[in-house]
Amino acid sequence: MRLDLRLIAEMITPGARVLDIGCGDGALLAYLTAEKGADARGIEIDMAEATRAVAAGLAVIHGDADHDLASYPDGAFDYVVLSRTLQAVERPREVLRQMLRIGRRAIVSFPNFGHWLVRWQVLATGRMPMTETWHRAWYETPNIHPCTIQDFFDLCTLEGYAVEQWLAVDERGLKAPWKRSPRLANLFGEQALFLLRRG
Repeated sequence: MRLDLRLIAEMITPGARVLDIGCGDGALLAYLTAEKGADARGIEIDMAEATRAVAAGLAVIHGDADHDLASYPDGAFDYVVLSRTLQAVERPREVLRQMLRIGRRAIVSFPNFGHWLVRWQVLATGRMPMTETWHRAWYETPNIHPCTIQDFFDLCTLEGYAVEQWLAVDERGLKAPWKRSPRLANLFGEQALFLLRRG
């Protein structure tokens, strides 16, 4: 599994009810079901990916985070996961609100647009950055709402979300040792992962 999915799996308790938004081919769902006995379900906007997940016996529907979360009842899940998808949704603030309405906790991972390499490319070239994470040209990227770790902390404060746990991961996939310093994590963390609950 991708690094961020392995870290997400570590945060989820055995036997939990989980909804994975933007679940892709269902790698996280399959792991949680097999290894943690979770009742894991998914939503995926890409029909080909959703079809692969269903063919593998996973409970996945074709759907859209921006429009389909409102149909879920309050408190239907223990965890609602959004991995590397926040920056691609049309209304990230509303998606987060829905996640914490239908789930007791939300787990969000996203690429950090505040990483030093991204900053350096913008400064040095005057153009949108191209890195391993941000690998598409600006006119082709699905990332319409890139954010930084500091931006996300600010949004959590604005919305009144409690951050139970967070971490940054560097370009080698190692957990960054800046737990007490969001500013340093914002500079050196390539990816971020947050565990949230309503405040």
